[in-house]
Amino acid sequence: MELTYWWVLPLAAAIVAASAWLYLRRRRPLQTRAVAHGDRLTDLPEYQHALRRYRRRLVLAAVLGAVFLLATAVTAARPTLRSTEQPEIRNRDIVLCLDVSGSMASTDAALVAVFKDLAKEFDGERIGMVIFDSSSVQLFPLTDDYDYVQEQLTNAEKALRDGAGSFFDGTWNREGSSLIGDGLASCVQSFPDTDGSGTGSAGTQRSRSIVLATDNFVSGAPIFTLPEAGALAGSKNVKVHVLNPSDMDYGDQADQPGAQLKAAAEGTGGTYSSPDSPQAVPGIVRKVQETEATSYLSAPQAVVADAPALPLGVALLAGLGMLVLGRRLEQ
Repeated sequence: MELTYWWVLPLAAAIVAASAWLYLRRRRPLQTRAVAHGDRLTDLPEYQHALRRYRRRLVLAAVLGAVFLLATAVTAARPTLRSTEQPEIRNRDIVLCLDVSGSMASTDAALVAVFKDLAKEFDGERIGMVIFDSSSVQLFPLTDDYDYVQEQLTNAEKALRDGAGSFFDGTWNREGSSLIGDGLASCVQSFPDTDGSGTGSAGTQRSRSIVLATDNFVSGAPIFTLPEAGALAGSKNVKVHVLNPSDMDYGDQADQPGAQLKAAAEGTGGTYSSPDSPQAVPGIVRKVQETEATSYLSAPQAVVADAPALPLGVALLAGLGMLVLGRRLEQ
């Protein structure tokens, strides 16, 4: 146990010593009167017994008073306990990659709403968000500042539900619409470590996932095709989890939009889902959260915690003892 304000103890001792000195200096001698044949009373065994009991109680009261003062002084000195901990940190990185073309609005809003709720439970995970149509915009980079994440996700959910125009600024800088390959490639490049090793600044393996919401209805000529973007994600150890709410033409043909998305997702070790409604999104996202987490022990950290319980408990017991003795001394 350590004392944060150790100087309180010598200060308290000095105050008690000064108070005792002043009391003894100003103490007036007791005024007594002689009583005839008083020795007959004081020699009685009952009197001697009562006197010894009274003196014992006075000594005990003095000891309890000293213990009380010492305990309160130690408490005022703020006792602390110092220990070393290695907290376990979950190191999942998740990028929300949203196709914000008109056909995706309802699914995007539902997905963002789910992540807004999940972010309240995050502890060590980093989350980022990218939106795209004909061009990509990073709304916010990977961060574990959950107050900031909540603010940004709230704004994004409202904009996606209301169709606010300013939210989509920067997503129409090229010809075409829903350039999925370019959007996915931009999301892959959102991760800070892009050497393919999957190690962060601390040299620790991080789990990296992209939740891609799109229907893969491409209109235009992207720089990256979907297979090329999927291959890029695989080379960076990024798993792509696709949510396609418009998979109405999915069949055995490899050129179908849904089949292309599924191949790209599963090629990275990710998953493909075609929910019947936006209400199916929460379960899919929670599945990603449960299966993608990895953890590691962070560097040892010194932890200092207040520990006033023991001296306060001693002071309480000493105070109660003085109250009981006070009642006894009055009798």
